[in-house]
Amino acid sequence: MEKKYRKCAGIIVVNPEGKVLLCARKDSKKAEWQFPQGGIEDGETPEAAARRELLEETSVSSVDFILSLPSPLRYDFPPAIREKFFKRHIYNYGQEMYWSLFRFTGVDSEINLQTAQPEFRDWGWFDIDDAPQKIVFFKKHVYEQAVRFFKPYLAVKNNVESEAEL
Repeated sequence: MEKKYRKCAGIIVVNPEGKVLLCARKDSKKAEWQFPQGGIEDGETPEAAARRELLEETSVSSVDFILSLPSPLRYDFPPAIREKFFKRHIYNYGQEMYWSLFRFTGVDSEINLQTAQPEFRDWGWFDIDDAPQKIVFFKKHVYEQAVRFFKPYLAVKNNVESEAEL
């Protein structure tokens, strides 16, 4: 039997200073931070899902799309987490993440975690290299790959903006 993976949008939001948005999970006893993320609904594109999930989780809509990772990245849930899903008749072995990068064009006061179904207890702007160190262990390899792919685009975009200001 082939393993089933939930399709998920991973969202990296970069501010004008080149920092990325990370949020602390509400359901975690540890200080586990992550990029916003969420399921891709049937008929929805990864970019549309990313915009929807970002709005649902953080209230943020002031973003410009930059680019997406060319192919999804997968991770498996640890057995204990997978068992919890299986008991609820959700038979996903993990998630297949479709990553998108967005530039934040709003103001920090737009970020509001008190949403209809809050998932996060805190947020902050961090260096993109911090993300893999802050994520739960079983997603770390996916975060490392996403960071490696998107980091050059952050630097190029910021350099272009800096030169335009001169």
